[in-house]
Amino acid sequence: MNTDAKSQKSTIYIDADDEITAIIEKVRAANSNIVALVPPKRAAALQSVVNLKLLQRAAKVSKKNLVLVTTEPALLPLAGTVGMMVAKTASSKPEVPAMPGIVDKPDIHETEIVESGEEPEIDPEKPIGELAGAPATAKTAAEVETIEVGDTAPKAAKAKDKKAKPDKKLKVPNFNTFRNKMLLAGGGLILLIIIFVFANVILPSAHITIKTDTTSVTTNLNVTASTTATSVDADKLVVPAVAKQLKKTDTEKATATGERDDGTKAAGTMSITNCTDDPVTIPAGTALTSGGLSFVTDSGLSLDGGNFNSGNVCKTSGSHVGTVGVTASGNGDKYNVSARSYTTSGLGDVRGYGSSMTGGTSKIVKIVSQGDVDGARQKVLDRIKPAAESELKSQFDKDNVIAINESLKAGEPAVTASPNVGSEGSDVTVSITVTYDQTGVRQDDLKQIIETDVKRQIDTSKQMMQDAGLDKAAFKVTSSTPTETKFQLQTLATAGPQLDAEGIKQQVAGKKKGETTSLILSRPGIKDVDISYSPFWVYSTPKRTSHIKITFEKANAQ
Repeated sequence: MNTDAKSQKSTIYIDADDEITAIIEKVRAANSNIVALVPPKRAAALQSVVNLKLLQRAAKVSKKNLVLVTTEPALLPLAGTVGMMVAKTASSKPEVPAMPGIVDKPDIHETEIVESGEEPEIDPEKPIGELAGAPATAKTAAEVETIEVGDTAPKAAKAKDKKAKPDKKLKVPNFNTFRNKMLLAGGGLILLIIIFVFANVILPSAHITIKTDTTSVTTNLNVTASTTATSVDADKLVVPAVAKQLKKTDTEKATATGERDDGTKAAGTMSITNCTDDPVTIPAGTALTSGGLSFVTDSGLSLDGGNFNSGNVCKTSGSHVGTVGVTASGNGDKYNVSARSYTTSGLGDVRGYGSSMTGGTSKIVKIVSQGDVDGARQKVLDRIKPAAESELKSQFDKDNVIAINESLKAGEPAVTASPNVGSEGSDVTVSITVTYDQTGVRQDDLKQIIETDVKRQIDTSKQMMQDAGLDKAAFKVTSSTPTETKFQLQTLATAGPQLDAEGIKQQVAGKKKGETTSLILSRPGIKDVDISYSPFWVYSTPKRTSHIKITFEKANAQ
């Protein structure tokens, strides 16, 4: 802004990006009562009648005469609408341009807003410079100072086109489209922020493998797991036992293979000869057998001692011989046999000779045999034992307990068969219920007694137990009672330099890979470090220690 104190005029050059509020402030800040406002072509802030009214009102309130220096065709009618003086150049006479077809009545607020005093009138016949000068009697027209816009205006004001093209029709923006675009832009920004946080905070992880100069320590301990113990006794090698019980039920279907003859039994008579020296009594139901077929006596029979001839041959008649009715021991036509000799069991030399046996018929049906049930039972037991071991192990693992496999015990199976053994049927369904008991020991308790043993074998001022070796430990049960399980524990523990995994995590969190490696290698007893980041775009250790995993390995491992 240029000001001439003598002529009391100010020239204000407007920038293309000036807002109307900024222009008003410049007018108010002018030190002259005559203000020449020089805008660039198509100044956005002056393309509104409302803005020009605000500018005109502010000038009147500030008791300033405002003249707009412009030749822009689109701006002249707007200035005429609000009654604003316009001059083509600083040396031209200011005038109010003609309004576009109508004459607006002056705004009452614009004409009566002057707070005090009368506003000096402007002679439209005089140039701007003359209006700002001394009284007419003091200077001639040649001495009237004019505003030289061309000498002080910026290059943008000098480079006016001689033939300005008419402005295109003002386009009214579509605010719905603008709002939708803003919503999409806002949503896109939020999505980018979420993706950034997820990719740089949630996903990044690091796996640091630290190889140390370690030694292996063999431990061979006879441990007692007791259900009555409440704490670890490292000296006596007693740890609390964790007992679990699991009931398993399963079924197996098998084909019935047994047979039964539901036909009729053959019958006949039997001549029995006692060839012993003493009398015998043959009770009813005594079996006499021939060729694998048995017949039983229907009633009892008493015989005298044997009667022999001179050749010591038992005679076939006499009081030592008797006849009794017999019935086949089983059904079927296979018992329909011809007359033949029979023998007895448990009576000595008592012989039988039977008549032809008749009346036997066969009717074979399928039945459930004991072998069918036993076979199905074994299949169920073979199947549910591994399942029980797996389920119990899962329960132990959940509680951070190591299950002692050899301590697994199965109770007496409860077996039911349908249909029952001996019943007619083409198949049988066998149901088995078994209760399994197993003993386990907490990992922390075992680590405590292993660490106690390891400390006896190492220099605790230089080394510490890093791994108890429980993942490869061997357990062998030596004895067991309802309350105690004694077992032999063999492990290969690892001892190495004293390292603090959490302390290392805190130290390297947020560091780049090279710095992380250097910090870890600077610790005593560390031979090598291997760092892997995930996902692929991660190139530094995460700041969140929960996303850092540290594994210790022996540098001299074979």
